[in-house]
Amino acid sequence: MLQIRHVSLGVALLLLSCAGSLTPALALPPAEDIPEEVLRTEIITEARSPIDGTPLTAAEYAELQAALEAGPDIRPQLSPQVENIITLLYIRRAIRSVFPFLLN
Repeated sequence: MLQIRHVSLGVALLLLSCAGSLTPALALPPAEDIPEEVLRTEIITEARSPIDGTPLTAAEYAELQAALEAGPDIRPQLSPQVENIITLLYIRRAIRSVFPFLLN
């Protein structure tokens, strides 16, 4: 009975060691996959529009990016009185941070 346990333990260890050596081969990517190093050096010549997803050439994509970055200024125009009040409020906040006991 003792020899059977030793033999079954030996067989189990042998099977585990064989299975462990097969695992790295199963983790390899398929042979038809392009290596990541090659993909990193590849120059991308086509792109998609960030607005609607249509395919663009590299030149069209660069033009669209430049147009989006230099887009219209959507900041609303304020009257000079309002701008003056906002400036005074910023100055008041700066003074209160230095002298909190003033301007109560």
